[in-house]
Amino acid sequence: MVFAEAFHPKFKSDLKKIDKSVAKEIKEKHLSIILDNPLLHELLKGKLSPLYSYHFQKNGTQYRIAYEIRENDKIIFHYMIATRENFYKKLENRI
Repeated sequence: MVFAEAFHPKFKSDLKKIDKSVAKEIKEKHLSIILDNPLLHELLKGKLSPLYSYHFQKNGTQYRIAYEIRENDKIIFHYMIATRENFYKKLENRI
């Protein structure tokens, strides 16, 4: 199934907080990986269900991208991108 992308209004500001080379890699590589196979990544539980979390590491720092699969609309909705530290607490506040 082919999905389109949509973004939380704060997602763009999340990218601005990240090192420019990492932000470029996210745009050019990691968002495409999610689009190609959105079910492959970690399905979150509890308050964060039905969101998924995509993990990657760059320059020794771990990052997370939280997204939701909206199958009826054929959209991957990206909620947040940030480093691993306190990621899930921040995500709870965002959703």
